[in-house]
Amino acid sequence: MAKKDYKAICSAIIEACGGEGNISGVSHCMTRLRLQLRDSSKLNEEKAKHIPGLLGMVVQNGEYQFVVGQDVATLYEEFEKHDGIKTTGVVEDAEALKEDMGRQKGNVLNTIMSFIGGTFSPVIPVLVAGGLTGAVLTLLTTFFGVSTESGTYTVIYAINQATFYFLPVFIGFSAASRLKSNAYLGAFLGAILLYSTINNAEGLSFAGIPIAQIAYNSTVFPIILGVLFMSVIYRFLQKHMPVYLRTIFVPLITILITVPVTLIVLGPIGNTAGTWLANGVLAIYRAVPPIAVMIIGITTPLMVFFGMNNATYPVVFALLAEVGSDPLICTGMAPANVAVGGACLAAALIAKDVNDKSVATGAGVTALCGITEPGVYGVLFTKKYPLIGAMIGGGIGGLLAGLVGMTQYVISTPGFISIPAYISPDGTNTNLIWSLVVMILAVIVAFVVTLVLGKKAEAKA
Repeated sequence: MAKKDYKAICSAIIEACGGEGNISGVSHCMTRLRLQLRDSSKLNEEKAKHIPGLLGMVVQNGEYQFVVGQDVATLYEEFEKHDGIKTTGVVEDAEALKEDMGRQKGNVLNTIMSFIGGTFSPVIPVLVAGGLTGAVLTLLTTFFGVSTESGTYTVIYAINQATFYFLPVFIGFSAASRLKSNAYLGAFLGAILLYSTINNAEGLSFAGIPIAQIAYNSTVFPIILGVLFMSVIYRFLQKHMPVYLRTIFVPLITILITVPVTLIVLGPIGNTAGTWLANGVLAIYRAVPPIAVMIIGITTPLMVFFGMNNATYPVVFALLAEVGSDPLICTGMAPANVAVGGACLAAALIAKDVNDKSVATGAGVTALCGITEPGVYGVLFTKKYPLIGAMIGGGIGGLLAGLVGMTQYVISTPGFISIPAYISPDGTNTNLIWSLVVMILAVIVAFVVTLVLGKKAEAKA
């Protein structure tokens, strides 16, 4: 594959989007560059979708997502060199904010899913790094004789625990950024909820009103609801308070109003919602485990295509808090992701064009590691047969995963590269072995089905 000219790609994106002045914010997730535009009518969508070096563009609730691949951070660095473009993702322009909110009024469910997905997407690297350290600890203690009393264990254990204990801080920052509010106040709210005299505190009250005892370090809904409320208060004060008073009184009043409301009202609501969600998902899983996991295996490529895959993270956290592992979402996504890899590699074998072979091969290897956006956008949805192959492979893999009770113990990007996530904390290898069997089966089925369907399709072409 030819080396990418990131400077040229950056310039082409800016030109297609109507120039620097039309770009109100730029951020990126693991594989996509995400842009917010001030005036969508200035976008040359046809040109934007066919920029050399990119795999396409997706419009998601007013956000323009350019599918780049795992080298997205390198392209993002080119945007950071442009002084006229904000690369923080925070938009303070009121008119731009109104335009963004106006574009999102059509579909409430889609807006909610987009908000949740956009909130968790920037936090994924933290979750993957911190989550997999749990598997590293299991490897160290089980196979390398590292003592749980050693300094090495203590340090790595701290990395693992800090990831999830302080998750409300990360979510608070990300959610506030997504809402075009003050991200640091969002993080501050998360830190307040985790403070020792508030987190899981018993017998606490405010102005005589009792505060429910909640372990905020093990749930994400309270901080999300708190930041939603905080952003409304913050924007109201920013709009109505005199400019010379804003610096001091806007953050002060915002926090003084938000914290009690969150602790007394929103926290209990969010905690209850998380508990109900976990119980509901578990009820479905326990009723028909194979079918439930199979559905996730089949539909994951579709969720990725529509940008809904990251919106499943609240379910994952609810399951982890309830049962200590995820036997459904990440478990179903593991065979689905590697099945995309198998389908892409089969498509590469069939492809006659050198560039198509190159794109499919690169996307296939990336998908085997758990990153499927390049494969989904660059291969599966450009031709029908790789999509069918991937969905069948993911479905059969998911069916087997549900039958054998496969589960994922820590949060990571489901795929072969995260195989330590399937090592049981008790040191047994049964779940790990079944995980390998499930994913290998998914790859083989997806590869064979895509190869057969692809050869028939190419013969008719």
